[in-house]
Amino acid sequence: MIDKIKLALAVLLVAAGIVAFYLLSDHALVLRMLAVLGGIIAAVIVMWTTPMGKTALTFSRESAAETRKVVWPNRKETIQTTLTVFVFVVVMGIFLWIVDSLWALGVNFLMRQG
Repeated sequence: MIDKIKLALAVLLVAAGIVAFYLLSDHALVLRMLAVLGGIIAAVIVMWTTPMGKTALTFSRESAAETRKVVWPNRKETIQTTLTVFVFVVVMGIFLWIVDSLWALGVNFLMRQG
């Protein structure tokens, strides 16, 4: 139950930051943005004390570790893949145009028969 209250408090903190943004409409944009950022940071701090927040933190750490393991393609591989996709799209477009034209001819032929 206490975790649900903490999550509700986190939502309220974000909402308070957004409300402060609009209430401070006469002030500088930097101050308004700091109000929103403060609400978000406070909400994140409250959220990390819940089991759901701890799970999210673990997930984000594991995701960052997996991202570091990714082998990104070099420039040559990227260009080759892009060209392959482009050629495939052109070929598929021509194929679908031919199939559509044949269907249109068939429908026109059948419509003239009736």
